[in-house]
Amino acid sequence: MLFYLSGTYYALYFLATLLMIIYKSQVFSYPCNHLLLDLTLLFLMAILEAVRLYLGTKGNLTEAEVPLAASLALTVGSILLSVHFLLWQTLVLWADSALSATLLALHSLEAVLQVVAIASFVR
Repeated sequence: MLFYLSGTYYALYFLATLLMIIYKSQVFSYPCNHLLLDLTLLFLMAILEAVRLYLGTKGNLTEAEVPLAASLALTVGSILLSVHFLLWQTLVLWADSALSATLLALHSLEAVLQVVAIASFVR
């Protein structure tokens, strides 16, 4: 259930972050190379998130350790990208911080539950 919540929240996060990057590029002086980097990382994060959620859901439904462990490994990458958008982005607005902190909390909770699920699947 948490994977579905995370997928829905990530769709909102992606759209809001994309719109905020566009807003920041129009209102503030946003260096072109930093704009390209932030957009690239956002789209990379979207691909990573889709694969992570697919593997996590598949591993959870089939009670298989390998897809769930792969999803856990991809969760680490998603957490690093979330931290980038929380702290290291060129311009960080209050809304960026709130959205990224919530996403980081969801990823952390999922990671803990994935470890518990993997431990319960191993017999």
